[in-house]
Amino acid sequence: MATDRDRPVLNVLDLVPVVEGGDAADAVRVTVEMARAAEELGYRRYWMAEHHNMTGVASSSTAVLIAHVAASTSTIRVGAGGIMLPNHAPLVVAEQFGTLATIHGDRIDLGLGRAPGTDQLTALALRRDDRAAMDFASEVSQVLRFIGPADETARVRAVPGEGTNVPVWILGSSHGGAQVAAALGLPYSFASHFAPRMLLSALDVYRQGFHRSDRNGAIERPHTMAAVNVMVADTEAEARHLWGSTLQRFHSIVTGRRGALQPPAQGEVTTAWSPAERAAVEQMTSCSFVGTPTQVREGLHEFVRHTGVDEVIVASSAHATAARRRSLELLAQAWAA
Repeated sequence: MATDRDRPVLNVLDLVPVVEGGDAADAVRVTVEMARAAEELGYRRYWMAEHHNMTGVASSSTAVLIAHVAASTSTIRVGAGGIMLPNHAPLVVAEQFGTLATIHGDRIDLGLGRAPGTDQLTALALRRDDRAAMDFASEVSQVLRFIGPADETARVRAVPGEGTNVPVWILGSSHGGAQVAAALGLPYSFASHFAPRMLLSALDVYRQGFHRSDRNGAIERPHTMAAVNVMVADTEAEARHLWGSTLQRFHSIVTGRRGALQPPAQGEVTTAWSPAERAAVEQMTSCSFVGTPTQVREGLHEFVRHTGVDEVIVASSAHATAARRRSLELLAQAWAA
């Protein structure tokens, strides 16, 4: 993939959807298939995100899934987009990703967020500590220390972990994550695939507040990524049809009736929605690009010019495996053209 400003690095975000008629085993099998395809097509990163208590998502044990995908590929970077740090002790995260890096070398990325990745009842079951979410920067700093240079005088050490220097990203959908990334001198990725409202202002907060740091993992200048939804097909009509599955998934989030990823419905799927539901889904999916390879490429080029991001990570949740793979294939070909 080219890395100029108009055509930055292109990555894949896999939400590991459980489709209607399938199960979690099918979802994991398809994820491996998609990761291998993304590697062949030249995508740089393949990330999966932590979610819990969602019957339509099979990525709750994110580090285990990353290990499986990394073992099934050879060159593509594999990582978390992301690990919800307040759900875990920083030492455990450092040990998990230190172990992944020990096995797979410099192919592992660690994206850290502070949202629960679930509902409040499940957060209690996870023994989530909301105090950690309030002190997110300190929690991140602990992870950086544990995976940084070995300190033989430290009373607590991550083994494996220390010395692996796993690249750390801060993820966010508001100004809070942008401020933490800027203060720690880390790269920043914005979740505009479902929460686009503060995208531009958060990028500004990050860039204006960024300063170089001597902390482990710090970078020399601001580096940004944004997530978007895509659905690419040979014709616009086909892409719009396939996009119906994603629209139904967002509608299920808005209405609190989450479940398996549905097949695309015949006709206009939004006709039975209330105006408020339709408006909410439109807002959540405003950073989405649906159509032919040329249409999506031009849309992404404009998105990059508008945001100035260095990398784009795409989520493409077609119900059929062949359609998901075809979407990634057409996009990669168009992006490189």
